[in-house]
Amino acid sequence: MDVMERFLNFAEQSPTAFHAVANLTEMLRENGYSELKETDPWLVDAGGKYYVVRNDSALIAFAVPETGFASFRMVAAHADSPTFKLKEHFENKSEAYVRLSVEKYGGMIMSTWLDRPLSVAGRLAVRSGDTVSTRLVNLDRDAVLIPNLPIHFNRDVNKGYEFNPQVDLMPLYGDESSGGGLMKEIAEAAGVEPEAVLSHDLFLYSRQNGSVWGAGDAYFSCGRIDDLECAWAAVTAMVGSAPHDAINVCAVFDNEEVGSGSRQGADSGFLYDTLTRTGFALGASDGEIRAAIAGSFMVSADNAHAVHPNHPDEYDPQNRVYMNRGIVIKHNASQKYTTDAVSSARFALICEKAGVPVQHFANRADMPGGSTLGNKSVSHVSVECVDIGLAQLAMHSVCETAGVKDLPMLIRALETLWNG
Repeated sequence: MDVMERFLNFAEQSPTAFHAVANLTEMLRENGYSELKETDPWLVDAGGKYYVVRNDSALIAFAVPETGFASFRMVAAHADSPTFKLKEHFENKSEAYVRLSVEKYGGMIMSTWLDRPLSVAGRLAVRSGDTVSTRLVNLDRDAVLIPNLPIHFNRDVNKGYEFNPQVDLMPLYGDESSGGGLMKEIAEAAGVEPEAVLSHDLFLYSRQNGSVWGAGDAYFSCGRIDDLECAWAAVTAMVGSAPHDAINVCAVFDNEEVGSGSRQGADSGFLYDTLTRTGFALGASDGEIRAAIAGSFMVSADNAHAVHPNHPDEYDPQNRVYMNRGIVIKHNASQKYTTDAVSSARFALICEKAGVPVQHFANRADMPGGSTLGNKSVSHVSVECVDIGLAQLAMHSVCETAGVKDLPMLIRALETLWNG
């Protein structure tokens, strides 16, 4: 199975951040990584490989060199993508229909979600005696759809339309006889009784299969490329490399699309807690750990905007990037990206060593850009950091597009970083 086929299979099996983290941890386990629990004391050995999961939707993996460590070499990505989240009480009966009450998660292109069959996945919090346990669930069938209003009743739809999420974006599940049916389906898919479900984190997703297409099969399209592509590449590179004088660290956070401000997000203590606990478990003093962090390097990996073929004027004339032309180093004067001259140069040298080309992206000066998880991470762990990604089209659409050649290049560059 080639790299692209493996990634598309991973993306198809990862409809939510919960599923993505479960699949990534399985990759780690298969390659000799052992799980640590945040609630337990940590026993960490030289030459050991470990991972820790927080709240089912974020993970940090690390590999310890055989002989001492002077720093941490880190890569961070995120597992969440824009979608719709089902409200706690999601069933809405009106007219002859059962619809679902949802709210937006992240900044999606809303129109791309309409008139296509959607499914439901996430996790359930279920009663387990006197305690609560969680179950991953994936309905894995076309279950709902958000219908457009006919053009006959919305004559201006092709001139631009502002969707009201409370009105326009409620998915249709069935007729009035289907009340209670969706939760029954979801519980059955999770292997529990409906009355055992105490709460849930459930999201919509498209089951459209990923595909490779275009002249020479140059492009691929699927859902959640941002940022499953970087997350999968990071873990793939992690298990394909070995540490030398530094501890290799791979972090996959949740909630980047809504600001990272959660206990499993980049703007939390998860990374700092993991680094310090690892250092103490290896016998390092507080001062030695702080010195190691000060000498560390982080790659914040989150995808970048390729020049749109129909709208090239939206991009800076000199700092524009394209699919299949290498890894993108992202720059922003306001530090929405953490890259500076030194971190950019350092990562460019790593790519040169790996035989991988680099491109440089900056927004037009009259256009505000989005931020990512790098600056949130370094506010807690003050390290040198570069923001990078792979060029893609239609970011935050239900179906995104990227270049086939770029994914192997990112894996090779991250392996070079971690191999020292």
